[in-house]
Amino acid sequence: MSQYPIAVVIGSLRRDSFNRKLATAIAKLAPPEFSFNPLQIGDLPLYNQDDDANQAEPVKRLKAEIKSARGLLFVTAEYNRSIPGVLKNAIDHASRPYGENAWAGKPAGVLGASIGAIGTAVAQQHLRTVLAYLDVPTLGQPEAFIHAKEGLFDASGNLNAGSEKFLQDWMDRYVVWVKKHAS
Repeated sequence: MSQYPIAVVIGSLRRDSFNRKLATAIAKLAPPEFSFNPLQIGDLPLYNQDDDANQAEPVKRLKAEIKSARGLLFVTAEYNRSIPGVLKNAIDHASRPYGENAWAGKPAGVLGASIGAIGTAVAQQHLRTVLAYLDVPTLGQPEAFIHAKEGLFDASGNLNAGSEKFLQDWMDRYVVWVKKHAS
């Protein structure tokens, strides 16, 4: 049976992040041949093109972890109606220098949770635009804009029954997507 290591990019650094909880919970819904590796992005320096020829060790680590993955999972917050700066910084680092895009060709899924009524809809749309440019085939449907409200997670971090059913369908579609597009 093929193995599918998935690099997980969480667009929030907050320790008690809804998106970190969501990433952990949704990983439990995947089949056993899928494993999920949350990437460390909080230690990356701010992207500066002057550093392309001599990338920092955290950048080299990030790019190596992405390259070793067969798929990507972006679980992002929405800040000011767009993607968080820390996520954009990670995307920029791993796509540079020109011609050395670690993201290219990796099948991806995008979802996110927010306390806002529309979840992370706008951030996800912005992220999808960036990923399209970076040659990342991204699962289009179903979209998952999760409204993070009381009862979404229990004390152990498990999803409520309604959300779990919806996200199980999302995961099932994601698994098919990755298997179809992974190299």
